[in-house]
Amino acid sequence: MTEPQVPLGISFVLEGLDELAFTRVLRDVLHDPAFRRPLQVQVQEPRGGAPGRLTLAFAPSDRTLAVAAMQRLKTVLLRYGVQVDSISVPGV
Repeated sequence: MTEPQVPLGISFVLEGLDELAFTRVLRDVLHDPAFRRPLQVQVQEPRGGAPGRLTLAFAPSDRTLAVAAMQRLKTVLLRYGVQVDSISVPGV
């Protein structure tokens, strides 16, 4: 019997993005094939002074896809002037 894979996630806290810019980033991400299934994009909108957050959730077997999507997300964020200083990738 195969044990279920525990999902992993790569989180980006998007400081300095207002709601409009966050919506634009999210739109670009949701229309980009790099973020297709089996990856999942989990979203926490910026509210009340708290920054927004995007998390790429994936199964351990989809790690290669997730790392490629992470690189693509960094490119999308740079388009909107968001500098990514630190990223935590599970298992690295």
